[in-house]
Amino acid sequence: MNDFLMKLWDSRFAVAAVILFAVGFVTLLLHRNLIKKIIGLNIMDTAAYLLLTSLGYIENRLSPILRGDDTDPAHYVNPLPAGLVLTGIVVSVSVTAVLLALTIRLYRRYHSLNVDEIYKMAQKEHGV
Repeated sequence: MNDFLMKLWDSRFAVAAVILFAVGFVTLLLHRNLIKKIIGLNIMDTAAYLLLTSLGYIENRLSPILRGDDTDPAHYVNPLPAGLVLTGIVVSVSVTAVLLALTIRLYRRYHSLNVDEIYKMAQKEHGV
């Protein structure tokens, strides 16, 4: 049992990322409010960034900036996960902005943020 707890502690950031992803996924699935769905999607994004960051970090290594004549890659942290996280954050902010803009348009048209109500009103509007 003690060995299991030590392994769990060593991967605590990955465990936190999985829990965050589950919270975001449940929020995305169970809530009918569009704003809550957007928040759930952002929580899932954050969990993915936490997982990438935690997997990319290696203790006792330097940042990937060459220092002097030391060019051995074993002394440096891999910069790829950080680059992926930064790119993901930019994409996430853009997607969130588009989703919020669409949510505003839906609210102005149907005066509701409930997905089910919007769907029913859209069906009535189009005669389906």
